Amino acid sequence: MTLYPQPSTHIVHLLIAFAVALAAGMINSVAGGGTLLTFPTLIWLGLNSITANATSTVAIWPGSLGGMWGYRRELRTAPPRLLALTVPSLIGGLAGAILLQWTPSSFFDRLVPFLVLFATLLFMLQEPVQRLLNTAGEGRRASTTWLIGALFFQLLVGLYGGYFGAGIGIMMLAALSIFGLTDIHQMNGLKNFFALCINGIAALYFIRAGMVYWPDVLVMAAGAIIGGYGGAGAARKLGRKVVRRIVIAIGFAMTVSLLLKA
Repeated sequence: MTLYPQPSTHIVHLLIAFAVALAAGMINSVAGGGTLLTFPTLIWLGLNSITANATSTVAIWPGSLGGMWGYRRELRTAPPRLLALTVPSLIGGLAGAILLQWTPSSFFDRLVPFLVLFATLLFMLQEPVQRLLNTAGEGRRASTTWLIGALFFQLLVGLYGGYFGAGIGIMMLAALSIFGLTDIHQMNGLKNFFALCINGIAALYFIRAGMVYWPDVLVMAAGAIIGGYGGAGAARKLGRKVVRRIVIAIGFAMTVSLLLKA
């Protein structure tokens, strides 16, 4: 299997790549899951699966930057202790990227739908779970046990994110809700920041390993940035309840899609 196939680079090809990345950037800004658009599209356009996966990660990464900038007001008020999640995000993202290059994907393909389903259900049941675990409440400090648990969970999210990435947004939103956060816009801002770390270090590894197809990366990166920034503005206009429903709907749709793909 060749690393760099020769798909057509005419205007229709580029327009399709740009449009898909634009939509993926908006979806990632609101809930995550844009990889489910970009990855199969790149295969359809002529790339092999490994190259498509790496190219998708590198191309969509700037969208997280656009989405994070769109939520910059909410990020200013985020609890500083959550910055500790940056470390496992980077470690996990790098480890996942290495796994993509050196290990088969069959095990992860079977596991991913159930991880996404669990995270979606967890997010949907946020309030009763918070009451059960006694973590809800503004200004309450998380215990050391919960902080350690959050660091470990984020390490797993980073590992999976570096390997494939579909669903890490919903997983992180679920973790942040259990950690005690209730503002969906602030949670989306933090999610975009951590995705920036996970996908960023994975993208650097893929580039260094020569695993990406650059003609598609450039045009898709532009679409992802525009979509990521626009998605943050659209989320504010829709309101928090609508955004939460979109998150849940995307989560279930992703679960079904991944189960059918498996």
